Amino acid sequence: MTALRGKWAQGLQPRNYTWIIKDRMAAAERPGGLTRNHRKVRRTEELIWLRSNGFTRIISLLDSPHNLQAYTDAGLRCEHMPFGRHDELALRLRHHYTRVAGWLDDPNEKLFVHHDEFGDRLLGFLGGYLLFAGLVQEGPHAIAIVEKLGNRTLDEFGREVITLILDQGLRRA
Repeated sequence: MTALRGKWAQGLQPRNYTWIIKDRMAAAERPGGLTRNHRKVRRTEELIWLRSNGFTRIISLLDSPHNLQAYTDAGLRCEHMPFGRHDELALRLRHHYTRVAGWLDDPNEKLFVHHDEFGDRLLGFLGGYLLFAGLVQEGPHAIAIVEKLGNRTLDEFGREVITLILDQGLRRA
């Protein structure tokens, strides 16, 4: 990455950035913006901000491996965790949530999770994680939290993820 000076050295906070678990796990839209509006310069500025704010790992929920090399080049570890096919969702979520929980067990890890936009797929994943980790006990509570964080009503996919966690009994062992 290019060495920057002045205010640019601090980078740019990603759009819709919010803490999910204070000082441990945050989420926002993809660094650089949505696919149709993606800007490499903005991505670089946001990666500088993430690195300078102590994030150690980026978790991409995108179906494609876009930007993973840029994250590595910026000195950030990255993980590609797509949802996959609908019939694999329960198995994938168990795997993804177990990995996230393992990283959060390490006090030196600070995670940044993104999807293409700060929308229902990302919010559903995050609400499901809150249930999986035992940070909330009931589906309506998880939904209320992520709807407040996202400033939107959770759509069918997001609610389906949360229901799946409950129906399958996907909880951290």
